[in-house]
Amino acid sequence: MHGLHHSLSTLPSFAKAANKTAKKSTFASCKTLRIRAMRAVVQRVTSASVEVDGNMVSEIGPGLLVLVGLHESDTDSDADYICRKVLNMRLFTNESTGRGWDQNVMQRNYEVLLVSQFTLYGVLKGNKPDFHVAMPPQKAKPFYESLVDKFRKAYRPDAIKDGVFGAMMKVNLVNDGPVTMQLDSSQSSKSTNVETGKTIN
Repeated sequence: MHGLHHSLSTLPSFAKAANKTAKKSTFASCKTLRIRAMRAVVQRVTSASVEVDGNMVSEIGPGLLVLVGLHESDTDSDADYICRKVLNMRLFTNESTGRGWDQNVMQRNYEVLLVSQFTLYGVLKGNKPDFHVAMPPQKAKPFYESLVDKFRKAYRPDAIKDGVFGAMMKVNLVNDGPVTMQLDSSQSSKSTNVETGKTIN
């Protein structure tokens, strides 16, 4: 039985080549399945606000604080998905019936505070964060502004507040619950074809 056990170094050259090919194929599959989407962290709050340089720039009472991370591959379809889902998430109790998880922010006539946060697409390289997959600032600023506009058109313009893109912000909130949900637009607006490795919008 001892003679049946071989280390990789004693395998024939064609077997070594096959082993390397399998590893490359597995690595390629993992890259194909990597999530690429707009990301939103939604928190139900009793109040939230944003300060820049010591000045209050936005504040809301009861409603939703939404941290938004833009991926470099995001398109309008991703923005449409996030806007629709955030405004329709049933995170609030129906006070008339007492039923929990029954009403969305619009049904309660509450507000939404949007804050751009590219660090949602940070990955650690060793101990240092890397943000290379986040949308570059020059492209992200107009894209984020268009997302805010989508929210205002889909709801009441005065009910949608936001921070200051690119600024160093202090975000204050009182999480109600706590309730925190994460949304990725890939759940609907994009699908991955595992066989071809192509991303379909």
